[in-house]
Amino acid sequence: MTGRPAAFRRDWLRLARTPSVGAVTFRELLRRFGDPSLALEALPDLARRSGRVSPLSTASVSAGEAEMAAGDALGARLLLACDPDFPPLLAALDPPPPLVWVLGDIRPLERTCVAVVGARAASALGLRFAGALAGELGAAGLTVISGLARGVDGAAHRGALETGTAAVLAGGVDDVYPPQHADLYQEILEAGGCIVSEAPPGRTASAADFPRRNRIIAGLSRAVVVVEAELRSGSLITARLAAEMGREVLAVPGSPLDPRSRGGNDLLRQGAAVCEGAEDVLRTLSGLNGLSDPGLEFDPPAQVGLETDGPGRDTTRDRVLHLLSPSPAARDEIVRLSGLSTSEVNAALAELELAGEVVFTAGGGAALA
Repeated sequence: MTGRPAAFRRDWLRLARTPSVGAVTFRELLRRFGDPSLALEALPDLARRSGRVSPLSTASVSAGEAEMAAGDALGARLLLACDPDFPPLLAALDPPPPLVWVLGDIRPLERTCVAVVGARAASALGLRFAGALAGELGAAGLTVISGLARGVDGAAHRGALETGTAAVLAGGVDDVYPPQHADLYQEILEAGGCIVSEAPPGRTASAADFPRRNRIIAGLSRAVVVVEAELRSGSLITARLAAEMGREVLAVPGSPLDPRSRGGNDLLRQGAAVCEGAEDVLRTLSGLNGLSDPGLEFDPPAQVGLETDGPGRDTTRDRVLHLLSPSPAARDEIVRLSGLSTSEVNAALAELELAGEVVFTAGGGAALA
């Protein structure tokens, strides 16, 4: 899959940026057509036949070229899910993100990665622990991943600067948030680390982008360590996503009198491993047998998946739609309750997304739009 033409890469990006085409629908389209250009040509008619009321406009050629030019101007690298150097743990997700942008040295992503996340308003002790843990993990040959946020994230990045750390952003790779971390952002790049984002360069992060950012953090990592977190914390979302992906989750125990410890302590009650230092993380990783290889090949076309013709398609879509509500449902649960195969459910959900009736959550669940 090396040496993809520029037009192929541009159209891959255009398909990924088309409204109502999330990661699930993107995968189903590529499974059927095998080429993003063919999928783009067929998409408006597919959306109409799926029941969409308003016309679906695909991302334009000029928009795709503008995003690629913006990334090039930054010195960022566009990695498609079909590229050989796309992070393999991301490629193994169900479904994988269609693409990511990487600014800086990609080599830290080629090592085993561990996420260290936690409270923004962390305690002095929590900050010291996060920095020391990250430094020890880096010295052991691991890459520390975090989200460049205040508190634990920043301490983890600083602790791992010497060995190369990766920051995953909710906005584009040039959207430094919080602004107070502009110096840390530069230090990460200058020290041989990298910045990663699923969003286009130039995009300013909104609240809706952070769950997707958390999914990338979890997806890049073999294990996620929560240092401090309240019960309603984005760090717990990252931990939940990691558990759903089959990754290891560890938590640092804390005082029951400190609200910042309640999230981590709750993870421990749910079966997370105890982390009192780098040796606990290394011991946990040593017991892993490895994750499954990516299960999706985009090329050549398999001619399966999205279908909108035939008398059974409406019945299948209706059966899946009937099981959905405004609260997200896991795809495995939809498969079980519907009695349909996984491929039938995925295809039906893709058609429902094109029709504007379904949205997908960062964890891969589906809900009524």
